[in-house]
Parts: sequence; C-alpha cells; structure tokens
Amino acid sequence: MRTKTVRSIRISAAAMLLAAFTLVIAACGSGSGGKIVEGKTNVVTTFYPLYYLASEIGGDKVNAVNLVPAGVEPHDWSPKSQDLDLASKAQLFLYNGAGLEGWTDNFLKGLSKKSKLVTAEMSKGISLIKGNPEEEHEGEEGEEHDDHGHSHDLDVDPHTWVSPKSIMLMAENVKNSLVEVDPANKASYEDNYAALHAKLEALDQKFQAELSKTVKKDIVTSHQAFGYLARDYGLRQTAVMGLSPDAEPRAQDLLQIAKFVKENDIRYIFFEELVSPTLANTLASEAKVDTLVLNPIEGLTPEQEKRGDDYITLMEANLQNLIKALQ
Repeated sequence: MRTKTVRSIRISAAAMLLAAFTLVIAACGSGSGGKIVEGKTNVVTTFYPLYYLASEIGGDKVNAVNLVPAGVEPHDWSPKSQDLDLASKAQLFLYNGAGLEGWTDNFLKGLSKKSKLVTAEMSKGISLIKGNPEEEHEGEEGEEHDDHGHSHDLDVDPHTWVSPKSIMLMAENVKNSLVEVDPANKASYEDNYAALHAKLEALDQKFQAELSKTVKKDIVTSHQAFGYLARDYGLRQTAVMGLSPDAEPRAQDLLQIAKFVKENDIRYIFFEELVSPTLANTLASEAKVDTLVLNPIEGLTPEQEKRGDDYITLMEANLQNLIKALQ
C-alpha cells in the first residue's frame, strides 16, 4: 500500500510540476505599460502590495505605476528597457527587498545619469524570518524531518506583506518615502496614511481576535508564503514547496506531508489562485481532505480587479478560509 502511494504521488508530482510550469509561462507578460504623468509624483512599484499602498497613501497627488504583471513572481521577473526608461523619469521607486526582487541592483545601475529617482526598501524595519523556517515533525521511525522540499535560493523569507502587522510597517515606510520626495504634500500623505492605517489596524485586530479562538494552529500550504502570518498570529505553517512557488517538491516530501495531514487531523490544504492548484489537489486527494484558497496577494487576477478587490478584501477572505480550516 505504501509503495503504491509513493508511486502514485511520484506520477502525480511530475504531472503537477508540468502544469504549474505551463501556467507560470502563460502568465508571464511584459511590464506595466504605465506612463509618467506631469504635475504628479510618479511612483514606480515592483508588485501589487506596494502599488496598493502607494495608491492609497498617495491619493490624487501620486501617479503609481506597477512593474511586475499579475501572476508573475517578482524575484523571477526581469525588467525590460521600457521599464528602465519609465523608472528613470519617475521620482520614487519602491521595492520590497528581503531578497524578493533579485534584479533590483542591476536595474538601478542602469538608470539614466540624469535620473533623480529616489529608491526605498519597504521591508525595512520588519524582523525578517531567516532562510526556510524549519518545521519539525516526528517521522515514521522517530526520525525528524523538515523543510519539505523547500528552495534554499533565498536567505530570508521575503513575504512580509502577507501579515497585517508587517504591512502596517510597510505603509509607514511608503508614507515616509512620499514625504521625502514630495514634502509640499506632506499633510495629504499623512491624512491618507492615517486613514489606511486605521483600516489595516482593524484588519490586524480581526486576525488576532479570530485566530486566537481556533483550537487548531497547523496550516498546510502549497507555497511557503505565510511565515509572517503564522508567526504574528500563532499559527504553524507546513509548506509543500519553498519560498518560490515553482520550487520542486520530492515524492518523499509529499508523502511525509500527506502523513502529517492525516496524523494531525488537517481538514484542508491551501493553494493559490495564481499558481496551478494541481499540486494541492494531488496531495489533498492522497490525504483524503479538501482544498481552500490562501492568497499571498502578489497580484490581482482579472476577476478580482473587476470585483474591485484590494489587499483588505483579499486578506479578509483569507481570514475566513483560515477560520474554516482551523475549526
């Protein structure tokens, strides 16, 4: 029975990795296509969460342009010449840091000598999670296993924004950066920041209150993107893949997680909308559990854009799914 399960997981793993790779390739596109607007502070952001913060805090004083297309991992994306030209003409460049955007250093070196672009790292001040956090569980014969196929390409976990506590610090960094490049509109930025901070603080309090009530604390995710969320709200994350959602899990990793799911009465395995659900579905089928979405909010889908979703609404949806899974 065990041999049959291992063989089925290996076959399924090969199929799911091909599906995930195909989806990522299909999602890849060019840059934002945004333009510089005269009379406003032009802010270039590397991916959606920073674009959201810059838009909310900047209001009508700012023209925010996002570089990385939805569905593309920021640390796997490479800027094109038009992106460099755009940034050279902007006033402010906001990036996450913590190893997320591996292209940043070379990109900034290529700026026009005439450029007055100010650059700012938005994860500054956040206590970063080093490397791939080890989640140790007892193995079948008492051995300990961890790191379930995780990628070791990153020195720290870059997914700071997935926790409301962390993104409040990032919002303050955005506000301070806007004030630095455009001090004349400081009052406007301060007011907009205060309004956004109130919403983020309410979100944080809601996460704290609801997740403190759950008896279960273990979440199983397809992508190791929820370390800050887990740390800040008393959860334990076990991830099938590493810090990059295209990291390849091994058959034995999948088998170990399936065993962990059964032994710890895990009812749901979380997957992401922007990455193929094949892996989560395969593992859920083997472990005889269901799947739910847990969104790392690296970008919006076209459907989410049409609905008017934003960081707040997507995090509220995440909370509801966490409550359902941890009951």
